[in-house]
Amino acid sequence: MARPSQYPLELRRRAVRMVAEVRPDHDAEWAAMKAVLIKFGSLDRPGRGGSLCCTVGRH
Repeated sequence: MARPSQYPLELRRRAVRMVAEVRPDHDAEWAAMKAVLIKFGSLDRPGRGGSLCCTVGRH
């Protein structure tokens, strides 16, 4: 059984929608996810960079 996400379902859905919206502006999906992370402010906190990105990538 997978551990529960620390992010609310609506936040994850919003992040997925945002990645889909900005994907055409970027060469790679990772770049689009990073752009969304910056908008959420996730890369500003030490030790947390990419955790939402990984969540976004799986849903």
